[in-house]
Amino acid sequence: MVFDLPFILVVVAGLVTLLTTVIFVVRGRRQQAIRLLVKYGVGLEIYLGVVVVVSLVSPQRVLALGENRCSDDWCIAVDDIARPTKPSGAEYVVTFRMPSKSRRVPQRENGVVVYLIDEKGRRYEATADLAAAPFNVLLQPGQTVTTIRTFNVSDESGNLGLVVSREGSNSIPGRFIIGDDASLFHNPTIMRVE
Repeated sequence: MVFDLPFILVVVAGLVTLLTTVIFVVRGRRQQAIRLLVKYGVGLEIYLGVVVVVSLVSPQRVLALGENRCSDDWCIAVDDIARPTKPSGAEYVVTFRMPSKSRRVPQRENGVVVYLIDEKGRRYEATADLAAAPFNVLLQPGQTVTTIRTFNVSDESGNLGLVVSREGSNSIPGRFIIGDDASLFHNPTIMRVE
């Protein structure tokens, strides 16, 4: 993304500021160290303010059935959403396709989570299925793997959206990148289920 560069610059500036501050303190120039930290702090606040404002004003991205969502050369798409009948509540069986666009090296994406979310913000996790392929399966160059997940939803759930996101350490940089759909206060990218 175009906004990866400002994030990288903020991180590098933070490291340079920290190193320079240590040098100033060791040389007894505490006032310069404090001024430098204050300037970086103000710049960081402005940057984080831009991240939040852009997140709040950006519309939620809605993917179409079969549309790839990629992270580098690893992609994921929803190929099918089936709703078998069930006496109480609803059950959704979602078929995911994970293609690798890589031409030379195997690809894997750790920390991928999928869940359904209703219009009230309630989250519905997939039920455990040991036979289904995990999302972090190692994909060889050009390989595509298909897997399924089943979700049990209450009757009063209303409109549903399917969210594919990353959690854990893999999601941390995205929280601070301007315009990233995982950034602070940004609505997640979804696929409408109904």
